[in-house]
Amino acid sequence: MATRRLTLSEMLQLRRWNTPTIFNGWEQVTRRNYGTECFNVERTTDYMPQMGNMVGTAITVAIQPSVREHKENKSAWAEYREYAASIPGPKIVVVQDLDKPRIYGSFWGEVNANVHRTLGCVGTITDGGIRDVDEMTQAGFKAISTGLCVGHAYVTPVRWNCPVEVFGVTVKPGQLIHADKHGFLVVPEEDEERLLEASLFMDNLEIETKIAAAVSQTGHPLSEALSAINQANAAFAQSAVARYGKAGE
Repeated sequence: MATRRLTLSEMLQLRRWNTPTIFNGWEQVTRRNYGTECFNVERTTDYMPQMGNMVGTAITVAIQPSVREHKENKSAWAEYREYAASIPGPKIVVVQDLDKPRIYGSFWGEVNANVHRTLGCVGTITDGGIRDVDEMTQAGFKAISTGLCVGHAYVTPVRWNCPVEVFGVTVKPGQLIHADKHGFLVVPEEDEERLLEASLFMDNLEIETKIAAAVSQTGHPLSEALSAINQANAAFAQSAVARYGKAGE
């Protein structure tokens, strides 16, 4: 049975919260092994943290800039761009660099960032390098990557619209991604429908119980503060279990 995908307005609402907050909601509704399956387990670097988070569906591409022979496919770029343009936005371009851990050349720069922004893409997650950081930022195109790079080498799309692996997690075309300076979450399709509601509920519950108790006890004797915090933690867990069958963090 097909699950309902998020609407554009729901995706825009998800942008109001950081990725850890969305994770807290997602872990309440998923049946996945959330420790290894759905978020990066390798370090990422957000080169545009001032742009906040990004939310979109994944379009996928693999590159191998060290191999000259890939450039012999003269239609690769045009065919890849046709694919990128065919998917409704907002989109996040997930790029697997087959040369990893070495960075021979960058898929990204000022030109490609502007082209992809025109095609409805809001940013990229790549385990390769990027360049023209300031120009990419000016284009409004966010980049989370392994590092920086000077050149482009023999970069060309090798394959696209296929599963790719970046930062230790597999990403399939069309999957919902929420990403920021903390890393990224790849949401299984079956978890999308309840993601927004769960994220809002868990965020509000955390504020109303744990955070409110901690703030209200500032300056009180430690014995009273600890008692209030313990009670708040219990109330938090009870409400989370009643709603989702899980106690939350």
